[in-house]
Amino acid sequence: MAPNPGKDFSFLPRAAARPDHEKRVQALDLARRLPALTLSARHAAASAQAGLHGRRRAGVGENFWQFRPFIPGEAAQNVDWRRSARDDRLYVRQREWEAAQVLWVWADLSGSMNYRSDANTQSKLDRALVLALALADSAVRAGERAGWLGLTRLSAARDIVDSLAVALIAQERANDGDFEDLPQAAPLRVREKAALIGDFLVDAADFAACLQRLGAQGARGHALMVFDPAEEDFPFAGQTEFFDEAGDMLRAGRAEDYSAPYRARLAAHREALAAAARAQGWTFALHSTARPASEALLNLRLALTADGAR
Repeated sequence: MAPNPGKDFSFLPRAAARPDHEKRVQALDLARRLPALTLSARHAAASAQAGLHGRRRAGVGENFWQFRPFIPGEAAQNVDWRRSARDDRLYVRQREWEAAQVLWVWADLSGSMNYRSDANTQSKLDRALVLALALADSAVRAGERAGWLGLTRLSAARDIVDSLAVALIAQERANDGDFEDLPQAAPLRVREKAALIGDFLVDAADFAACLQRLGAQGARGHALMVFDPAEEDFPFAGQTEFFDEAGDMLRAGRAEDYSAPYRARLAAHREALAAAARAQGWTFALHSTARPASEALLNLRLALTADGAR
């Protein structure tokens, strides 16, 4: 049996497969790390905001952007007659696109997210939390309301990062560190958006069902699959023990023999997730914890902008 990137097997050595009392220890440990993670989130949000500066686009909004030539076939009511009177051409007043007014964020806090192959990189869980908190902060900076899907109400307060962190700590203590690997929230409203961030080591059918439920009323969103470099490179050789989240172990005498089938299965799994996202009008992207968090955040914000302009 090849290591399985799916619901039943984490497929990596030393994955977060621990008894209930250690889950509680992890919950307390995360609570201690959250202040530092919120600071990282603010830095990432500020960096992304700088990258977004000046990237305006046309769309429905209140703020004037520019005049452009009138295109034959457009409605005559679009013509700005005052500007056109100064020239021998017709012009249209183009307004700047405004971001969606509601954004829900969610990050996977389940056991498989604790994995990291290198002490110098963030765990998948820490990176997902930084991105989710930074995305909420960035949304509020842009005049939107944001909230944690299935956990908090929407807010436009400047302390959104702190309020979400407090809510997450309370949830961790209530759940003893036991979390679902997909959001269980009710369908979103048609003009709302969501950003789901996790490793999505779940059955593709469950992932598709989740997006179908969230988008049942026409809402769209973005799914970002966070992965550790070792999960893609599979650098294991010789005798290796692989653990799943339940503590079950697979001992491989020659781990390198699993490399080719593992890579093929991972590629098929990612394609199935991407296809499920496309079917709902969502976007799907990958992010390695070896890359800067600000890079993924900027790409997420740009994806939200492009989606909102359609």
